Amino acid sequence: MTSIILASSSPYRAALLRRLQIDFEAIAPGIDEQRGTDEPAEAYVRRLARDKAEAIAARYPQAIVIGSDQCSECQGEILGKPGTTERAIEQLLNASGQRVTLSTAVAVHDPASGHTEVDCVGTYVQFRRLGRSAIERYVNTDQPLDCAGAFRAEGLGISLFESIQTDDPNALIGLPLIALNRLLGRIGVIRP
Repeated sequence: MTSIILASSSPYRAALLRRLQIDFEAIAPGIDEQRGTDEPAEAYVRRLARDKAEAIAARYPQAIVIGSDQCSECQGEILGKPGTTERAIEQLLNASGQRVTLSTAVAVHDPASGHTEVDCVGTYVQFRRLGRSAIERYVNTDQPLDCAGAFRAEGLGISLFESIQTDDPNALIGLPLIALNRLLGRIGVIRP
């Protein structure tokens, strides 16, 4: 069987992929993740998911490669990874009481055809009204500095939400398994 590679160093994405009971190797793609000027959120994550898959596919041409990416958007602003405690607090203050849209793309590179197919899943999170002290406690506890939108939904970040709407709950964490399973099925990787 053809090997499968997850183009990611994220332990959360790897844990999600294990749910499909697929043998795979995880390799960080090491690509530039800079957003293009005025690039819309969905186009941005679709491009990054494809770029990640194709970067690894170039190094492992016989492998099926899975790439994914995610970004958050609140009140028309695309939220990147905050990087600092201050920026995380600022992002969460802006998200307080708001609806945040997450766009999560997944790409599958098929070595047989050389083609990469991409899908994107939207997730809509309604944030609770949060005071500064609650946000500071959350940021200090969960340290979401490397998470788009400054929340770690697979951790304590779930406590920040009133509700979640999505067709694929795994998309919230960063790898939409329903869409991925559909893409893998198209190239002959059938689960179960």
